Amino acid sequence: MLTVGSQLDLHAVLDTIISTAAELVDATYGALGVLDQSRTRLSDFITVGIDDELHKVIGHLPEGHGILGLLIVDPKPLRLPDLREHPSSYGFPPDHPPMRSFLGVPISIRGEVFGNLYFCDKRGGEVFTDVDEELAVGLATAAGVAIENARLHALVGQLATFEDRERIARDLHDTVIQRLFAIGMSLQATVPLIADRRAIDRVLTVIDDLDATVRDVRATIFELHTVRIPGRSIRQELIQLCAESARGLGFDPVVRFDGPLDTAVDDDVAGDLIAVSREALANVAKHAHATSVRLSVEVSHGVLSMSIVDDGIGPQRSETGRGIENLTARATARGGTFHIEPGPERGTQLVWSVPLDDVRD
Repeated sequence: MLTVGSQLDLHAVLDTIISTAAELVDATYGALGVLDQSRTRLSDFITVGIDDELHKVIGHLPEGHGILGLLIVDPKPLRLPDLREHPSSYGFPPDHPPMRSFLGVPISIRGEVFGNLYFCDKRGGEVFTDVDEELAVGLATAAGVAIENARLHALVGQLATFEDRERIARDLHDTVIQRLFAIGMSLQATVPLIADRRAIDRVLTVIDDLDATVRDVRATIFELHTVRIPGRSIRQELIQLCAESARGLGFDPVVRFDGPLDTAVDDDVAGDLIAVSREALANVAKHAHATSVRLSVEVSHGVLSMSIVDDGIGPQRSETGRGIENLTARATARGGTFHIEPGPERGTQLVWSVPLDDVRD
């Protein structure tokens, strides 16, 4: 309990919890599954006992089906001598290592389930015992406290930086924006004095770039002024999603934001945006054979747009099914659009857009 409670960073806490728990019950394999916002599937899956090479072979991380899903539906301890004999034992990928004995316990925070601890294969070929279950339940209780402490620590850090954000926003507006504007005005006044047409075109291009930079800085200032503390941060959720997706992709996606995302998009639309982004990134991991991915999210002129561009093998005829149907349905239900096309240079570009109500650009 002291080991688990000694960390303040949430990701470090989760890693420590599962490694400590697996050692405590003498399990060959252990995992900590974190539930998503809907509390119906797993958004993160942290493992011990499986190395990086085997992770790549296994492929996409589980989402909470089969045996893992039992604790999501009914969050109470579950112990099985041989999970292969249970009727819900399905969904294991072909290269997944064989597993037999199973122990699972939920982690709750203030009465709400945060996730589950899963253990497989008691060392020595034995089954998990009543004592193992009691130890795991006790550690899960300590884990809930540690996770809550880490969350509070992160919130205190956010509050401590709020004043810094306000100061940075003022400096950007009063100094950077004004200087960029002055440079642009000076260049515009210089254009009539230039005789060479190519030089004029080059200066006009620079002016356009300055205008775009001013828009980007203003969007940043808007977000700095209107950051919601301690409310939901869509930017942070998308960054976390991309970090989670890196495990299946084999690399970190590039993320780009434009516009007042955290303030213009309500929680209902944000839920669709997160779900669509997760599904799209999972499709890239499964089918694209890509080496890079860029996720861009923009709020502009009353429209929320999300695009994912990869450098993989390009759109395939096989890219149909429930996943694509789900992305299309989420766009159509909100009066938006969804389409897949070849990328600008190679690979695939996916674009999902929906209109927003009461958007302040």
